[in-house]
Amino acid sequence: MLVRDAAYEILRAHGLTTIFGNPGSNELPFLAGMPEDFRYVLGLHEGAVVGMADGYSQVTGQPVLVNLHAASGTGNAMGALTNAVYSRSPLVLTAGQQVRPAIGGEAMLSNVDAAQLTRPLAGWSAEPACAADVPRSLAQAIFEARLRRRPSYLSVPYDDWTQEADPATLAVLGRAVERSAHPATEEVQRIAAAVQGAKNPLLVLGGDLDAAGLFDEATALAEALQAPVWAAPSLFRLPFPNRHPLFRGVLPAAITAVASAFEGHDLVLVLGAPVFRYHEYVPGDYAPAGTRLLQVTDDAEAAARAPFGEAVVTDPGAVIAGLRKALGDRSAPAPDYVAPPEPKAGDGSALHPDQVFAALRDTQPADTSYVVESTSTNSSWWRQMDLRRGGSYYFPASGGLGFGLPAAVGVALGQPGRPVTAVIGDGSANYGITGLWTAAQHRLPVTFVLLRNGTYGALQWFAGILDAADAPGTTVPGIDFTRIAAGYGVESVHAADADHLRSVLAETPSGPRLVQVDTVTTAPNG
Repeated sequence: MLVRDAAYEILRAHGLTTIFGNPGSNELPFLAGMPEDFRYVLGLHEGAVVGMADGYSQVTGQPVLVNLHAASGTGNAMGALTNAVYSRSPLVLTAGQQVRPAIGGEAMLSNVDAAQLTRPLAGWSAEPACAADVPRSLAQAIFEARLRRRPSYLSVPYDDWTQEADPATLAVLGRAVERSAHPATEEVQRIAAAVQGAKNPLLVLGGDLDAAGLFDEATALAEALQAPVWAAPSLFRLPFPNRHPLFRGVLPAAITAVASAFEGHDLVLVLGAPVFRYHEYVPGDYAPAGTRLLQVTDDAEAAARAPFGEAVVTDPGAVIAGLRKALGDRSAPAPDYVAPPEPKAGDGSALHPDQVFAALRDTQPADTSYVVESTSTNSSWWRQMDLRRGGSYYFPASGGLGFGLPAAVGVALGQPGRPVTAVIGDGSANYGITGLWTAAQHRLPVTFVLLRNGTYGALQWFAGILDAADAPGTTVPGIDFTRIAAGYGVESVHAADADHLRSVLAETPSGPRLVQVDTVTTAPNG
């Protein structure tokens, strides 16, 4: 058995039979003779490749193999990798390396000090010391990604793949590594006592809950407690129905604003989120005097770096189940969901984002998965949308542009039975535009709604905050995305007004389609 054959056996054993990549010469020896039960998803840029894999991993909940080209391809992927780190997607990145005798002399396509290249983003990275160690190293990369819930990285010299595999190393084929992190009974009882003893508890729910399939369980806990719910700041997945009467919104990502939201609450229970991923730096007290914060997360790094509060590192799902059991039968009546307000109107030449999102809400199936990368329209999004199911919302977890369009491709590949709509700003679309080609090649029925205002709207908002309104590079006028989409083989249309937009969106797509709509510029908090 060749090292390459052993690698495919390991990948198959762990279910990594879909490979996202953009190959170069160093990767061809691995890809040659790929077994028929494997699927190779080609992306035209490594940033888009990682974005697709990130979306695919988030909807399947499983590690996914990404094949990159040496140092240059890895570098192209690094921006997208930041999002995968904070969405805790267990990507397994492999990169082709030059042959060992050529690396020291830095021959063309050498990945110099390869194990260091992706750090600190990758949770684990390595280059095997010899060909015989490639199978074990690949298995470790898979285990590390799964256990850490963080991307791992393995650089492999390209001539290793055609070496004879050491029979002794094939023992790795029979290995299984699982994590068990359920809390002790007394730990759950301690948390339950804190919740039951609080006069006015507050829940803060994070995207990890939705990633773990706990959307309905978290909703049931809040209803049993009749406690108000905030979503954690810098939200990448929605863990709670956004029109539920207990929902207060997404916490603003600033220290003083978060503290203000905690006023009047003696206990804040944070489930499945870091404490906290702030953005705009507004220093102050982290919480009001007398407010106790208790965090439950299975992310030990997030618990360790929090600046205040108490933390329990364990499975949030087990704690939610334990709390519901401790609370007993507290069934609440079916909630009356809050109706969205009348959408704001545009200026006559362009629609307000409210109008676009109201059209999506009224025309798209209730179980649609939305992949969103339009930061400046954030307030409009939460005002108008009605999301009541898990897996309804995906957002770039680190704010790195280029996630949305390719991630929608990965989401559609990973859950072919569920509708997918991408909401993309024209500023961010260019970062991952090549994902349209992959969508066309696979005939994925994804609707790409392209909001065109000719600016980096969020950047202009921030320029005002930072007193940098005269900074260059905040506008991107003159781009017709319908023509770009057509070039990639994607059906496209420019929706001229609200009625036209609604009629287009009401049609069920048979393949990918791009709907361009001109919108007025808005601020993320406006």
